Amino acid sequence: MSRFLCVLVCTVVFATFSIIDTKAGETSIRIGTGGKTGVYFPTGGAICRLVNRGTKAHGVKCTVESTGGSVYNLKAIRAGELDFGVAQSDWQFHSHKGSSKFAEDGPFEELRAVFSVHPEPFTVVARLDSGIKSFDDLKGKRVNIGNPGSGQRGTMDVLLAAKGWTTKDFELVTELKSTNQARAVCDNKIDAMVFTVGHPSGAIKEATTLCETVLVEVSGAAIDELIANNPYYRSATVPGKMYKGNEADTKTFGVGATLVTSSKVSEDVVYNLVKSVFEKFKRFKRLHPALGILKQEEMIKDGLSAPLHDGAAKYYKEMGWM
Repeated sequence: MSRFLCVLVCTVVFATFSIIDTKAGETSIRIGTGGKTGVYFPTGGAICRLVNRGTKAHGVKCTVESTGGSVYNLKAIRAGELDFGVAQSDWQFHSHKGSSKFAEDGPFEELRAVFSVHPEPFTVVARLDSGIKSFDDLKGKRVNIGNPGSGQRGTMDVLLAAKGWTTKDFELVTELKSTNQARAVCDNKIDAMVFTVGHPSGAIKEATTLCETVLVEVSGAAIDELIANNPYYRSATVPGKMYKGNEADTKTFGVGATLVTSSKVSEDVVYNLVKSVFEKFKRFKRLHPALGILKQEEMIKDGLSAPLHDGAAKYYKEMGWM
């Protein structure tokens, strides 16, 4: 009887470990994004949605996390706190090189590019009654420059330096996250907000719907010089009629959103993520309006200053794209 009980218990224990082994064999990955009213969060969600449709086949389970944005995501990937992250093309460049906001960290040599996503114009939204019609009109105004660690804040800092400005040139500076800035504009707590974001943006739609606002042109010699001297910047336009009260196109400059990871993430995991997205590419483009203009041939090269991850390169070569 004792022997029988032992066999029974051992069988149960073995079965239990078999279940644990099966679950342990499922690889969980985390994608860092940005604020929930921006485009990074739904972009990460779209990627995870397609990956998770095939979890039973490839064993990869994907979750999306709302974070502080580009700079935070790059630092978290380096620290091993995230597996993937959405980041502006300029901050991908600086993280890999160890420049700008990443100078103290040094070059992130293990950083790897996966693919680029939507374009991100630098967008300024101002209250209509503020009298702000150009970027230069922001002087002496109340401006939200973005939370530390976000891409919008980083780009704003670069632009201020290019124009020879400091935050002291504003009457008031706030560091609100993207989820709070539209409400601050419409509650008359600030005159303008800046956002480096894909369009249409939930936060900008909120600001243009709740109160009378205008998109502000960002142009001039300083902008032209930034574009000429930095390969990750480009001229950009926010289409007219996309937002209430803004009938004309708005000229500005911008970057591109990119998906990045580390060389420490396995080739199989990255390969299966990329395959999940591109095998259902039409579905991916339908998951958010900002993704609708994407082209596969551009996604595998535009804005990617870090080396391609081996898993991504493997899939692109299989498809004959490289």
